[in-house]
This record gives sequence, C-alpha cells and structure tokens, in this order.
Amino acid sequence: MQDQPLFYVVVLAVLIVLVILATGIGGFARGGEFNRKHGNRLMRWRIIAQAVAIVLILLFIWMRSG
Repeated sequence: MQDQPLFYVVVLAVLIVLVILATGIGGFARGGEFNRKHGNRLMRWRIIAQAVAIVLILLFIWMRSG
C-alpha cells in the first residue's frame, strides 16, 4: 500500500487539513485580532482542503479495489 505515490498524496492532504484545523482552533482559542482577521478564511480553506482530501481518499480506495 505505501509503495503507491497516491498514498503519500493522501497522507499529505490529511496533514494539511490537520494543520489548518489546528491553526484555526488555536486562533479561535486566543481570540483577538488574528481570529477576527483570519477565522473565516481558515474555515473556508479547511473545508476546501477536506473536500480535496476526501476526493483523494475515495480515488485511492477506488484504485486499490480495481
């Protein structure tokens, strides 16, 4: 499984989602100017990154089953 390049792309996509999520939660917890300025943008980027990660995961599963 790990010998397929798409596996590493999926892992990278999931890690990107994790970083965006952690940054958003950290900014929300601290509040202040950073959260006001970047909170909604981070949420939009997280949703986009999650959608990409889900598509890549489904593509990986589909390729492994065929």
